[in-house]
Amino acid sequence: MKVMMINSSPHEHGCTDIALQECAKTLNGHGIETEIVWLGTSAIHGCIACGKCRNSGRCIFEEDMVNRIAEQAESFDGFIIGSPVYYGGPSSQSCAFMDRLFYSAAGRLANKPSASVVSCRRGGASAAYDRLNKYFEMCNMPVVTSQYWNQIHGNTPEEALQDAEGLQTMRTLGENMAWLLACIETGKKAGVPLPAYEPKLRTNFIR
Repeated sequence: MKVMMINSSPHEHGCTDIALQECAKTLNGHGIETEIVWLGTSAIHGCIACGKCRNSGRCIFEEDMVNRIAEQAESFDGFIIGSPVYYGGPSSQSCAFMDRLFYSAAGRLANKPSASVVSCRRGGASAAYDRLNKYFEMCNMPVVTSQYWNQIHGNTPEEALQDAEGLQTMRTLGENMAWLLACIETGKKAGVPLPAYEPKLRTNFIR
């Protein structure tokens, strides 16, 4: 089994990475492979709602990680995104990445256990955490929780390593993700099918 982890901080080895690495160590301890992909510092194009991915299954913008991660969806069983908190919300990189990934490849991500992780100096963590979880909640992805909101505090990696509760929260997240992945794997072996969904209905409200 494998969990794909996305680091959307512009700092590759900053506080967000500390949180993801702590979670990854727990998952690895359960024999679960992890891959942390850093989105980098190059601009990530926002979704322009062109709709072309509906037919091609690919986003028209090829220069960043969106299509690469979508293409790997069959190879991973769980998904975690990590982001720093800016102005009470996730990084612009994370939102642009998630908008396009989930619009173009939501069907390939469905039923995969998922989680978001946020890092902040002081406040805004719960708002950013909630924003990221909405992607999973709209795409039939079980949201994995921890003993507290998945947040770590610190202005530097050294400070983040002093947040004992935050680090424990990441380890508990890893335990819960490993447990749910094992339950799903056991269910598959026992012949438990994936949920059967109705055709999607969309109601537009007008005056």
